[in-house]
Amino acid sequence: MLRPFQRSDVAAVARYHTLPSVQRYVVRPTRYPEEVAGAVDIMCGHTALQRPGDTISAAIVRQVEQDLIGQVSLHWSDATASQGEVRFVIDPARAGNGYLSEALSALFDVAFGHFRIHRLFVKCEGRNHHTVKLMQKLGMRLEAHYREHALFQGEWDEELHFAILDREWQASSKVRPLPLRGRVA
Repeated sequence: MLRPFQRSDVAAVARYHTLPSVQRYVVRPTRYPEEVAGAVDIMCGHTALQRPGDTISAAIVRQVEQDLIGQVSLHWSDATASQGEVRFVIDPARAGNGYLSEALSALFDVAFGHFRIHRLFVKCEGRNHHTVKLMQKLGMRLEAHYREHALFQGEWDEELHFAILDREWQASSKVRPLPLRGRVA
């Protein structure tokens, strides 16, 4: 289930956000409790797409246990081309169980169906094979591979860019439809 972030989510987010294996992929560093609290405060405010630059962030919560296991976000990156960037993090202890695939499918449904985004893209670390497989499973195509494009913690980074168009996405039957809005661009 996807839901808005709450201030009470700090401990749950800290459980995975502070892991070194997650640190290299988050937008802003969150090594300490006060940094995690700041990140959660920011995500609590990510509730609407009104103009380019806005972001919606949602907590991934397992329905039965009600435990927060990750997050997804949709960033409205370009109004003219009606594009959105998708970002996500999952607790490595919960990875591989289909939760992220289900959460991203729901986010794609909302992006294309409700916000009428034309193109979604994802940037990921080239050595993160699980993410590469997931993007392919979601029907995204590899559009760019930037070799050694950035130095990160003393190591050259490989960045992959995946994308999918609205007409290429098949909406999930699990997501309840929201009232349609006009195109965001």
